[in-house]
Amino acid sequence: MQMERFNPWWSGEPDPAYESWLQASVRWTPRQAAELSLEPSALNFLSGPRQVGKTTLVKVLIHELRRGHDPRSIFYYSCDELYDFKELGEVLDSYLSARSAWGIAGSYIFLDEITFVEEWWRALKARIDGGALRSDAVTVTGSASLDLMKQKEYFPGRRGTGRDVVVRPLSFGEYCGALSKLDLMGSATIEGVAKAVGANAIHAESLSRMFGDYLQTGGFPLPLREKADRGRVTEVPRRALLDGLRADWGRVGRNDRYMKEVLAYIFAARGTPISWNGIAKNTSIGSPNTSRSYVETLQDLLAVEILELIQPDGRVIHRKNRKVHFVDPLLYKVLADYSGQPADEAALVEGVVASHLARTFQTYYWKNGGEVDAVVVEGKEQVGIETKWGYKEARRPRHLRTFFALDRTSIPVFLASLRIPF
Repeated sequence: MQMERFNPWWSGEPDPAYESWLQASVRWTPRQAAELSLEPSALNFLSGPRQVGKTTLVKVLIHELRRGHDPRSIFYYSCDELYDFKELGEVLDSYLSARSAWGIAGSYIFLDEITFVEEWWRALKARIDGGALRSDAVTVTGSASLDLMKQKEYFPGRRGTGRDVVVRPLSFGEYCGALSKLDLMGSATIEGVAKAVGANAIHAESLSRMFGDYLQTGGFPLPLREKADRGRVTEVPRRALLDGLRADWGRVGRNDRYMKEVLAYIFAARGTPISWNGIAKNTSIGSPNTSRSYVETLQDLLAVEILELIQPDGRVIHRKNRKVHFVDPLLYKVLADYSGQPADEAALVEGVVASHLARTFQTYYWKNGGEVDAVVVEGKEQVGIETKWGYKEARRPRHLRTFFALDRTSIPVFLASLRIPF
């Protein structure tokens, strides 16, 4: 089973993955690592898109754990070479047997890319129920978050203090923190963001320049580092992003040709509200329910954010058209190329703003004659955010007391002032 190959720290050898991170020209400590529970009997689910840095997060955490623990009490295994739950069970039993012989009572167990294993949950559930993992903190990771999150239902009352942690591409604020030494204020409340914008405006020129780079690289680690090292993003990370997404939507039965048509329709809409029926009529799919399933698969894969219509009285109208935004600039461009559609920078930027807001607030849109790109709900108040990248008139609707009209200069400052919680 070559467990030693995955756990070089057992013999005092360096971990190539950690060393690679350590030597990177641009690196940051993934903050989501602090959210994982490391208490006995904890079962954590760590999900996120491919190429986003989940394995790096785990390896950095393992390095930290090595400082105060027997290295053999830390077990990592990449499951992408395993076929089914029986093989996974054999791996777990082999380690548990070895650690018992070593006199180790409890361990930190990391099972990476577990969704590659057919019915993986059976191996874990059987050993939790049998008490074999009662002294351990177990973390499982998966790229297809829709697969991983579905399996939670098999572990009622069996997760202890375990948590669900999602790793996403870097937000613009995180990007600024990783690539600059700017002293930026930030907040996760609208009032706090407004104050931070006033303080951060002195860095508007630097933030604008960095935002231009962010629109090229997005928040995925590899393209970000390529841009820093080579001045450009190569085809390698772009291909890796696309191949990963195609593999993930293929695993849940989504047809490549249909998905390409759905994507083309979304891009052609350029950020305007669309309907499931509209997709069905303008693609080969034909069924509104099937159209919905394709877009919701993209949402489950953390590739898009779907905004629904909200009324001034707070009612969300679920049967109205929806806005579909891509969550990362590079992902937008990769999928635009894949679907054969030109990238529209104004729609891209509106999507960046909307998806950033949706990671912090309940986020919708409003339309009634006029339109507001994003409406966030904080407490009982609705706050409007309008994004003007090109020429676009922005008027505050009467029912929105607080309204941000963002332009090319203020968009980077606003996003850099927004602190996105875990």
